[in-house]
Amino acid sequence: MTIRPAAPADHAAIREVVRAAFTREFGKANEHELVEALRADGAALAELVADDAGAVVGHILFSPLATNTGQAFAALAPVAVKPGLQKSGTGSALCHAGVAACRALRQDAVIVLGHPAYYPRFGFSAEAARSVQSPFSGRPSFMALALTPGALDRPVSVTYHSAFG
Repeated sequence: MTIRPAAPADHAAIREVVRAAFTREFGKANEHELVEALRADGAALAELVADDAGAVVGHILFSPLATNTGQAFAALAPVAVKPGLQKSGTGSALCHAGVAACRALRQDAVIVLGHPAYYPRFGFSAEAARSVQSPFSGRPSFMALALTPGALDRPVSVTYHSAFG
């Protein structure tokens, strides 16, 4: 398996992986629409796929968050792995590669609204997100990861792309 940047030729396969993963895990059959809306608006900061012998089996997308401090923050959403390959390490590989891509893009922090038992293995925590104001603040699933020292040491308000609704 290889983690690589998504290409336009991957879009149909990404749609199916995201739809299948979110329908199975959350009963949410339209998460792929978020991916497509972000991509259509040029708001895909980093978009990676897990490629297994030419087949897309996983996907992750990061989009920029507007901040009131001028810092560069990214939102991780969504990450999806083809059912049947979940719990195989594919999602972890995508998350590690995605965080590395955000570092390379000079992002100060990454924010995720996700499973509180899953994302801490990548360094995300609700405690780190305590200084971040958003519509999701205060939930155990609202987590942050500082990529530059001190990025989360002062209060910051973030605004998600309109595709998040």
